[in-house]
Amino acid sequence: MQSFHVNGYDMTYVEVGNGPPLVLVHGTLGDFRTWNSVMGPLSSEHRVISVSLRHFFPEHWDGVGDDYKMAQHVSDVIAFIEQVEPRPVDLMGHSRGGHIAFRVAEQRPDLLRKLVLAEPGGDLDASLIPPGIAPPPRPTLSLVMPTALQNIRNGEVDSALKTFVDGLDGDGAWARLPAAARQQLRDNIFTLLGQAGENRKPFTRAQAEAIRTPTLFVGGGETKGSLAAVHRLLAPHVAGSKTVIIEGTRHWMFDEAPQQYCEAVNAFLAS
Repeated sequence: MQSFHVNGYDMTYVEVGNGPPLVLVHGTLGDFRTWNSVMGPLSSEHRVISVSLRHFFPEHWDGVGDDYKMAQHVSDVIAFIEQVEPRPVDLMGHSRGGHIAFRVAEQRPDLLRKLVLAEPGGDLDASLIPPGIAPPPRPTLSLVMPTALQNIRNGEVDSALKTFVDGLDGDGAWARLPAAARQQLRDNIFTLLGQAGENRKPFTRAQAEAIRTPTLFVGGGETKGSLAAVHRLLAPHVAGSKTVIIEGTRHWMFDEAPQQYCEAVNAFLAS
């Protein structure tokens, strides 16, 4: 593990491979280990840099403090990329990390060559809902978060994680996770307390139309709810964007079909 000192915080990262830099940003309850299944294939043509955000493993945060904010994480990733050489870099984010990557592209397009958004998480404002189309369901996290937070406060970590993972990926998803994946989520459990008050702003049509970085959206063919809707409604407004759906997978599509995922990402980055 290595680190860059960023905005008064040591951001830990791991890297593998040689070539142009590809920075990876994990989602909720993740860390630099989130991308383990795809680090090897992606490093065939890139120097792959997987970063842990503020308050995630290897830090063991207790959930106390007021600096777990979306704006803080976006600022941290921008400052992190400013220390990567050479630039511009390719940037890939999953779920909440996809939201962060979108905001980086919005604020600092000069830092980026290409952008990969794997089911970015967040709310959509009314400007992104086509006329005559019903709004997407409420964001998945808003449905499961109250129960998960109460579980955490009661010291029921695995109950909180079952609520969270099953809420995102369907009943039985937590039970299907291998031991290493479960432990990674446990290691980051208290970040959910911070996320409940992170003040995440919704995506707007004007913001999507302002993105000029070549962008690939990746979705799981079996993902349900708002996570399936966000990228589908954003993509038409990001000029020249491409979309790849990994059939037979859900929200953690890169874990479920790493070869297909890497083939799609590598082809896009090489184009």
